[in-house]
Amino acid sequence: MKLKAAFKWLAVVLVVIGYASLARYTIASPANGNLGALVAFTPLVLIASIFAWRSPARLSALSLVLLACIGLWAMWPILEAHFGLVFWIEHVGMQLILFITFGRTLTAGQKSLCTRFAEAIHSPHSPTVKLTPQHEKYTRQVTLAWTVFFGLMALVSSVLFFTTTLATWSTFANFMTLPLIALMFIGEYWVRKQVLPNMQHARLLDAIRAYRTSSAPPR
Repeated sequence: MKLKAAFKWLAVVLVVIGYASLARYTIASPANGNLGALVAFTPLVLIASIFAWRSPARLSALSLVLLACIGLWAMWPILEAHFGLVFWIEHVGMQLILFITFGRTLTAGQKSLCTRFAEAIHSPHSPTVKLTPQHEKYTRQVTLAWTVFFGLMALVSSVLFFTTTLATWSTFANFMTLPLIALMFIGEYWVRKQVLPNMQHARLLDAIRAYRTSSAPPR
C-alpha cells in the first residue's frame, strides 16, 4: 500500500511539473499562442467535465460544458492572443479561493478552519471535542497566517503580471508557488513545536482526512 501511494504521489508531482514546464514554454514564445490557449483551457475543461459527470443533473451539466467549449472555439483567435491572461486568472483565482476559504472562518462566531483540522485530528470520532484555549488561539492565528499568505500570493502574482514580463510572472506562478506553500508548512510546523511542544503533531494529509471523516454525514 505504501509503495502504491508513493507511485501515486510521484505521478501527481510529475504531472504538476510537466504542466508547469509546458505552460512556461508556451509563455516564453509569442508564437505559441495556439498551444498556450490549449494548455490554459484544458485543465478547466477537464475539471468542469468531471464535475458535470458527477452531477445529479449529468445531462444538463454536460450540455453546459459542451456549450462552453463551443463558445471557446468561436472565440479562439482572441484567446490565442491573450492566453497569458487566462493563466493569470487561473493562478490568482486559486489563491483567492483559498484566501476566502480560510478567511471566511475568521469572522465573528465562526470556528477557524485550522481549529477544525486540529479537532478532527485529536478526536476524529467526536467532532465536538474542545481544544485547550492556548491550542485554539494558536490554530486561529495559523488560519489568519494562511489567509494573509494566500492574499499576498494573489497580490504578488497580479503585480508581477501587470508590471513585468510574462516570463517573469510565469517563473513565479509555475515554479515558486508550490515551494512557497511547502516552506509555509515547514515554518508553521516548526513554530507549532515551539509554541505547543506537548501536542500531537500530525501531518497535513492526516488532518484533512480526519476532518473529512468527522464532517461526513452518517450513512
